[in-house]
This record gives sequence, C-alpha cells and structure tokens, in this order.
Amino acid sequence: MTYKGDRIGSARRGENPTVLRRLHTSFAVIGDVQFLPGYCVLLLDDPDVEQFSELPKARRLAFLDDMDTLAEAVELACRKQDPAFRRLNLEILGNADHFVHAHVWPRYDWEPADMITRAVWAYPRGRWHEPQHALGSEHKQMRDAITAELDSVLGRDRS
Repeated sequence: MTYKGDRIGSARRGENPTVLRRLHTSFAVIGDVQFLPGYCVLLLDDPDVEQFSELPKARRLAFLDDMDTLAEAVELACRKQDPAFRRLNLEILGNADHFVHAHVWPRYDWEPADMITRAVWAYPRGRWHEPQHALGSEHKQMRDAITAELDSVLGRDRS
C-alpha cells in the first residue's frame, strides 16, 4: 500500500513522503498537486476520527491551532516565493475522504480571471491530474520554504 492509501498511518510510521512536520494534533503535508504552489493539507493524527464534531472541544481547538500554524507558514513562504501571492483559502470539507483534514490553498494574482474569486474546487478536473502539476522534485524549494516557516512559527509559539 502506498502512502496515498493510508495517508495518516503512513505519516505515523514515518513513511509518508509528503509530511513536512508533525504538529500537536496533526501532520502538515504538502499537497499531491501543486497547480497553486504551496498547497498543503493538515491531517489529524487519528485516522479513526471521521468527523470534526467527534473530537472533544479541546482537541478541536488544538487542531484549529495547528491549522493556524500551517496557514501562517504557507502564507509567509508563498509571499516570499512569489510576489503575486494574494491570500489563503482555508477549508475543512470531509465530503470525499473520511478522516479529519484541512486544506490550505494559496491564491495568486496570476490565476485565470474567471477563477480568481472562485473556490479552488471549481478548477477544471483535468488541472488536478496534469503531470506538470504533480508534486515532484521541482517543488523542493517551496517545500523547504514552508518547512522553514513552520519551524520558525513553532519556535515563536514555544517562547
């Protein structure tokens, strides 16, 4: 089984190559597709929890705090990497994958005019599967930048 078939279990075993950092309740991972460079996902560290509402209040708040940490790191990294960075979209969906996770989508001024104000999910399905947008070695610089910002944000939070 590849990491895609067991994203959380493989992260817990140290076998998920998309993991950037272990956070308090979750794993920060870089997205499998990078048509919006810097796209990341936050995976709750418990694959048996299917609904955000199943978590006790303190754990929900801790997950949201991890989401804030990842969002701050992605924003800082993307702003430094691309002057056309505009903002972030943060989403907790749960329609397709039955584990708690959150999406952190950077948005850019260079996006097509008809997409710039729409949800990322409105992009044509083909965009999600084009080989040039698949996570690869060409994303190392962005990956390293986000990881460095995560380390910086986490270091500030501890002091």
